[in-house]
Amino acid sequence: MTQSKRRFFIALLPPAEIQQIANKIKQHFAEVYNSCAAQKSPPHITLQPPFEWKLEDLTFLEQKLGEFAIAQSPISMTLDGFSAFKPRVIFINVLKTPELLAIQKALMDELETSLRIVHEVSKNRPFSPHLTVGFRDLTKANFYKAWDEFKEQQLRFEFLVSQLTLLIHNGQRWEIHQEFLLGKKE
Repeated sequence: MTQSKRRFFIALLPPAEIQQIANKIKQHFAEVYNSCAAQKSPPHITLQPPFEWKLEDLTFLEQKLGEFAIAQSPISMTLDGFSAFKPRVIFINVLKTPELLAIQKALMDELETSLRIVHEVSKNRPFSPHLTVGFRDLTKANFYKAWDEFKEQQLRFEFLVSQLTLLIHNGQRWEIHQEFLLGKKE
């Protein structure tokens, strides 16, 4: 029997109305700067970068994420302006709050301990939360044009994230597979 693997990642998604705004910005990047890669996933803040997982063991992964999520509290999050990983990525800046840093570290530790899911690069650099709007396929020339347009733009949202989201790659794009409520059930 062959074991089939799929790619997954774990993220926090902003509320629907903020996703709509982020998607409009991504659409602008696609139309004006020929950068479409960011449109292959819903607007999100990655906690655990992509990893491969056997579909046959998916229930176990879901169970562990559910147990982890219940032990956490909903997270207050602030999006504030734009920033960049020069010269390829432009993103909506996410403030590094103690709560956000704590849940990301706790999740990475739990996944490594209980499921042996490890992202070596992330272990060796500080967590830099962000919501990507212009990505990998942004040429250097278009990056600098886009950065001139966005670097001074004002944007600020504060909201509560109450679920952890597991996304799966369908071969073309990332889709929401399952959401896990943060905090104890009342």
